[in-house]
Amino acid sequence: MWKNYSEGYLKHNRKTCISIMTAAFGAMMFLSLICTIAFNLWKYEIERIELEEGGWQGRIISELSENDIEKIQQFKDVERAEINKDLSDEKTVIDIYFKNMRTIYSDMPEIAGYLGVEEEEIQYHARLLSCYFITDPQDKEPPLLLPFFAVILFFICLSLILIIRNSFEISMRSRIRQFGILSGIGATPRQIRICLLQEAAVLSILPILLGTAAGIGGSFGIIKAVNHFAENVAGRHPAVFQYHPLILLISLFLAAVTVFLSAWIPAGKLSRMTPMEAVRNAEGLHLKKRKRSMILSGIFGIRGELAGNALKAQNRAYRISNVSLVLSFLSFTLMMCFFTLSDISTRYTYFERYQDTWDVMAEIKDTELADFDRMQEIRELPGIRDSILYQKAEMRISLPRDWQSRQLLALGGLEALTGNEAEKDRQGNDTVTSPVIIMDDESFLKYCRQIGASPELDGVVVLNRIWDSKNSNFRNRKYIPFVKENKTAASVDEEGEESKEIPILAYTQDEPKLREEYADYALVQFMPLSLWKNIGDHTGETSAYVRILGRQGIDLKECSSIEAGIEKILDTSYDYEIENRIQERISNEEMLQGAKMIIGGFCILIAVIGIANIFSVTLGFVQQRKREFAQYLSVGMTPKDMRSVFCMEAFVTAGRPILITVPLTAAAVTFMIAASHLDPEVFVREAPVVPMLIFAAAIIVFVALAYYIGGRRVLNCDLSEILKDDTLN
Repeated sequence: MWKNYSEGYLKHNRKTCISIMTAAFGAMMFLSLICTIAFNLWKYEIERIELEEGGWQGRIISELSENDIEKIQQFKDVERAEINKDLSDEKTVIDIYFKNMRTIYSDMPEIAGYLGVEEEEIQYHARLLSCYFITDPQDKEPPLLLPFFAVILFFICLSLILIIRNSFEISMRSRIRQFGILSGIGATPRQIRICLLQEAAVLSILPILLGTAAGIGGSFGIIKAVNHFAENVAGRHPAVFQYHPLILLISLFLAAVTVFLSAWIPAGKLSRMTPMEAVRNAEGLHLKKRKRSMILSGIFGIRGELAGNALKAQNRAYRISNVSLVLSFLSFTLMMCFFTLSDISTRYTYFERYQDTWDVMAEIKDTELADFDRMQEIRELPGIRDSILYQKAEMRISLPRDWQSRQLLALGGLEALTGNEAEKDRQGNDTVTSPVIIMDDESFLKYCRQIGASPELDGVVVLNRIWDSKNSNFRNRKYIPFVKENKTAASVDEEGEESKEIPILAYTQDEPKLREEYADYALVQFMPLSLWKNIGDHTGETSAYVRILGRQGIDLKECSSIEAGIEKILDTSYDYEIENRIQERISNEEMLQGAKMIIGGFCILIAVIGIANIFSVTLGFVQQRKREFAQYLSVGMTPKDMRSVFCMEAFVTAGRPILITVPLTAAAVTFMIAASHLDPEVFVREAPVVPMLIFAAAIIVFVALAYYIGGRRVLNCDLSEILKDDTLN
């Protein structure tokens, strides 16, 4: 009997069945797609960290031997330990890999104690461990970005699962009267449950399996597309599609539980109702507590009141839609505004700032400036207008109070700007960090002539300026003189040694054209290579840098030609990295576009969830609303009036997320502009208004389409047929 009843119901209610199957297919497709992409992004981040920093989880840097490795491997949770030969020098570096990484913060101190090394000599691979949600228990501010994304992913999955739940709930709600009649003639709650479960299984098994397969295929295609569009991005390794069986099991389990509960819960509710209560349960939308819709009724009268009551009655069903649409539009607008601000900031602080400073940069690793002998060949390459070979180092300079400038003292001295107490030398004078740019002699002499200084090689040029952070921000910096220009030598403070005097050739406010960002409160020196050799050993980088400027208005082809020429000169004799400004800007724009595509797709996906739920609810409530609108027709409303009610409902449903988002976005953008110290007019000129309007219009169009289809089904019906009592199909 029950088999025949279910077959009859499915046969005579094909639209409802198709609606449920479509909801199950769509929800499972997006659930599978999101989970698979999230898993691949997670694996890609782990791979990136391991490629850049290694796959070690714990590290000990101390005076250890091969025997200590055997001691480490005796710990039960240690998988293996090995010496890192690349990093081992005066001290041995041992990388440790754990079977169970979650014990690392308890095991590493025990290992250190067993080996007799200090806790300061152990390191944790925090970036890698955080990818596995493992954080230091002592860390009061652990990284929360990945858990935040995990929470968002959870709510998205929950929203998708609830789409299936809602589609079944709407169908079950419309059949309470039928099941009441069946209960009245002797059907038990258990029999009704079995009936509903077998119907749910028939309607959902195939769509769930097909949706899961479609989601996996879609994620595979997306990863292939990302690899294709990002193949020229520097420093990026290709993503490899990966899929874990656990994702499939969890997805299918969640879907099965949802379908089971969707059929079980209505039967449970029915078991608590008497047959008479179920039979008398009139179809339609009901308000538990009527509350007048002031705005709609005030503007549109009785039609507005009816639309407002209908929206309130459907409020629970539309909850997922409302949240999804608000989240999607808010995320999209914030993303577009953030990337616009980021692009403006990057342009102002990097590309436009340095566009006349460099065209090609080469870093020759592990090479002292004095040992590099290919500079003349590089300078002879065609298309090069200017070039500088330099190296970076750092000193500490004594800064007696009588040497500090009048303007600096008026602000309260160096400590007033930095907010920190200055270090002292042996004489009790303040000392300040002094970055040193060691330039090849030819470039240094040319720089001296540019600033009007005497072109000599027996002294330094001091960049005599300091950022007045009290009266300006980092975006629009104002500089004041750092020191008085009355000293002819600077005193270098060296720990444990007598201070040395370095001759000062000149003071200047103009730095050479280098792609360098100097510390805010540092006294920068520019020094010729000849002087650097004479003053003895100092702490400095072991890399040399070559800065190249091409002709004015150089293009990508010319930059690439110079880059190729330098590569040919350096060949395999040096370990080096080369970049050119134009290609870097193109790569930066491609990365921004890629990030926009990924996050934009994420926002669209959330919007699709909301719109899909609106379609599900709107079309699912057609049968209930037929009776509601038949009653309106019977009291004199015209089809035109009913269309206007549907239009108002669609307008409110689509307009609510937009009205909520606009002030939130405005507040967030105001905060971001203030934090970045940008001129609001600059942002207004480049504000992403068009994409946001298109996104909002898409939401409105699809919501209107859902109501149009639902309204058309309601209005294309016969009044007398609707008002008849229900019969069992």
